[in-house]
Amino acid sequence: MKRIAIFASGSGSNAENICEYFAHREDVDVSLIFTNNPMAGVIKRALKSQIPVVFFDRKTFYHTGKIPQILQNEGIDLVVLAGFMMLVPPVLVEAFPNKMINIHPALLPKYGGKGMYGHFVHEAVVNAGETESGITIHYVNEHYDEGDIIFQASCEVTPGDSPDDVARKVHTLEYAHYPRVIDEILNRQ
Repeated sequence: MKRIAIFASGSGSNAENICEYFAHREDVDVSLIFTNNPMAGVIKRALKSQIPVVFFDRKTFYHTGKIPQILQNEGIDLVVLAGFMMLVPPVLVEAFPNKMINIHPALLPKYGGKGMYGHFVHEAVVNAGETESGITIHYVNEHYDEGDIIFQASCEVTPGDSPDDVARKVHTLEYAHYPRVIDEILNRQ
């Protein structure tokens, strides 16, 4: 059985979508959800799905080997970032080479990097007059949004679209593609 750990800092809608996708599978298990935010909506979603939650603080994440140790002790095959807002430290990247992925709400390399997440990305896309946006699923390295691209999907941005309109289109792509791409990656391992 392949085991997944999800890292999330916010509402957890992508995490919940991934959990639902794999809920009735006997060959894949979403084993743990990690969060740095004790108020994150992902906690309630994890409890609903009966998935254990691991809380951690900044010091633990950046200055100890505790997180990689937990992941290795639990036999995690793939680490999935789903709305996780912290830069992953090198020790964790090195522990899971090409076994840690992220989804970004834009077509990288555009609109990536520190501070470019969620609504900030969609505002930047609209303000730049882009005619398309989308999602990028990529491997995680030591830099924000610079890992090798695995998959991209695009959506049209029309002149009247607000950042919220773009967000809805991008969320539709996230929910449609992220679990499927995760499944494909697990099948290649």
